[in-house]
Amino acid sequence: MEIKVVKIGGNVVDNPALLAGFVSDFAALGGAKILVHGGGVMASSIQKALGQTPKMIEGRRITDEDTLRVVTMVYAGWCNKNVVALLQAAGCNAIGLSGADGNVIKAVRRPAEPVDYGFVGDIYPSGVNCAFLRSLLAAGMVPVLCAINHDGAGSLLNTNADTIASSVASALAAEDTVDLVYCFEKNGVLSDKDDDNSVIPVITPGLYASLKASGVVAEGMIPKIDNSFKAISSGVRNVIIKHAANLGNDIQTVLKGE
Repeated sequence: MEIKVVKIGGNVVDNPALLAGFVSDFAALGGAKILVHGGGVMASSIQKALGQTPKMIEGRRITDEDTLRVVTMVYAGWCNKNVVALLQAAGCNAIGLSGADGNVIKAVRRPAEPVDYGFVGDIYPSGVNCAFLRSLLAAGMVPVLCAINHDGAGSLLNTNADTIASSVASALAAEDTVDLVYCFEKNGVLSDKDDDNSVIPVITPGLYASLKASGVVAEGMIPKIDNSFKAISSGVRNVIIKHAANLGNDIQTVLKGE
C-alpha cells in the first residue's frame, strides 16, 4: 500500500484561513493518507491564560501534570475534533484519535535524565498499531492523530507531533511505501528566517549539522529535521518540508540521506 503521512503544526491549526485551504488540498489528495496535527500555539496560549508558564527545550515541551491536562484538552479535544469536522465537510471521512484510542500508539515515559520532560513519551516501532491503522485505511477512512498517546498502564503521555508523524511513517514503512510530509507556516527550511524565498531545496545529514551549528536551524525546526532523518533511515521513501498552502506544488525542502 502507498501511504502519505502528512503533519501540520499548531500555527496552521490555529489559523482558520490557512487551515481551511490546507483541508481542501488534503481532502483532494488521492490514495491512503494519515494526518497528524500539532496544537502547541493554542496550548501555550491557554497555559498562559491559566497562569502557567510554558517551558520548552529545543522545541520540546516540558509536560508536568498540569500541562498534561491542558495539552490533552487542546490536542485531543478542540484541535483534533475541529480538524475532523472540517475534513468531513470537505468530503473526507476522517476519524480523530489519540494514541490511547484503539491502542494506536503506546509510548514509554522518557527517563528523567539528563532532562526531566515530565509526562513525555518516547515511541518505539512496536508501539505503533500498524494493523489497526491499515484496517482504517482499507475501510476508506482517514486517521487524524494528535500528540497525545499512552503508556498502556493508565497514564496519558505527550509526544512532539513531529515525532508522532515520523514514528507512524517509520513503522508503516516496514511493509508499505510511505511518504512523510511536514506542512507548516514557512515554504521550507530557510537559509534566512526572514526571507520566505530562501528555501534550501535539499538537505543532507552533513549540511544539517552545519546549519544547526551555525544557528540557521534552531528551536522547533530541530526536532522536525531530526525526525525526518530518523524516518529516512527507517525506510520512509521521501521526507518533505513545506508550507501548508503548498501541499499541491513543489515549493519545498527535501531531506535526503548522504
